[in-house]
Amino acid sequence: MKSILRHIKGDRTIWAIVAILAVFSFMPVYSASTNLVYVVGQGSTMGYLIKHMVLLIMGFAIIYFVHRIPYRYFSGGSVIMLPIVFVLLIYTLSQGTTIGGANASRWIRIPFIGIGFQTSTLAGLVLMIYVARYLAKNKEKTILFKESLWQLWLPVALILILILPANFSTTAIIFFMIIVLSFIGGYPLKYIGYILGAGVVALTLFILVAKAFPDAMPNRVQTWQSRIENFSKADGAENYQVEKAKTAIATGGVIGKGPGKSVQKNFLPQSSSDFIYAIIVEEYGLLGALLIVFVYFLLLFRIFITVRKSNTIFGSLLVIGVGLPIIFQACINMAVASNILPVTGQTLPLISSGGTSIWMTCIALGMILSVSASKNETEESILDDNPLDILHEAID
Repeated sequence: MKSILRHIKGDRTIWAIVAILAVFSFMPVYSASTNLVYVVGQGSTMGYLIKHMVLLIMGFAIIYFVHRIPYRYFSGGSVIMLPIVFVLLIYTLSQGTTIGGANASRWIRIPFIGIGFQTSTLAGLVLMIYVARYLAKNKEKTILFKESLWQLWLPVALILILILPANFSTTAIIFFMIIVLSFIGGYPLKYIGYILGAGVVALTLFILVAKAFPDAMPNRVQTWQSRIENFSKADGAENYQVEKAKTAIATGGVIGKGPGKSVQKNFLPQSSSDFIYAIIVEEYGLLGALLIVFVYFLLLFRIFITVRKSNTIFGSLLVIGVGLPIIFQACINMAVASNILPVTGQTLPLISSGGTSIWMTCIALGMILSVSASKNETEESILDDNPLDILHEAID
């Protein structure tokens, strides 16, 4: 054990939180997957559990690999990754496939291993790092709005425009997180107001175009509209899911029905991913629900500790940029299951099944641990890195 711990760097509490969430997820995923097995008729419960365990083991390998990389490389790396993400999103829109009934243009299939990959999740992570880089580079400068439009907001807009047609909720979350990061990073409040106004105008134009040419983006605007309308009604497929989730939560009581004894998992679609929190409450009760909330907020607390201890502006903004979305996504997932928010399709980080969500969360956590493990980085060494030099060094 000591030899293993010797190779693990960074905040040990974050490592422990990740391990707790991962181990805890085994039973809920195993239990909730019965819906896919006996109702949908796909695979076996043990098969889903093994797949989930393999994805988490790969996730821990990702965390270990990423946390060993000096975080200064992430700054220039985000510049290199932006065009790659741009191409991947275009490919996804044109060649995307359906995963579990999800919209066809959200996913691409990874060759040879047959796992679906949601490119918008990678795009969101790259954007947050890129925005943190820009804000850190201009922290001591007077930001000119016209210059920031080209250097900051044009890449952000291009990526979000490619995500929006297939995944409005992810687009909205990424945009909101970028606005929050920009505010924390000292971007002028007046300019943030301009960007918010431009975002509203762009969304309105998109909706008008989608309604005028429905064949170009079939069912997307109608899906958003129906989810909002069904949020306050007692009909619709999304409302059926929410009603089953509410039933699961209501019947959980204080201590729950016990591991594996959920009834609603047999009727609740996406019970092992989008609505797994409802199954957790049914099986582990109010105590289990509060424990999950406590663990995520403990993670948030450790993220803030890492921000305070970072000796560079980029390190602090990087941790905020990749760490807050994890907590925000968890809150959205739990709010949807509790019928506080409309259905969004966001998973519960490190607990829900799904490779893309697990891997991207693990990359983000690896970056946070890299910052917490670093003691010698300086602002100049980070922001003066040439992305091409980083690429050459990686190849060598």
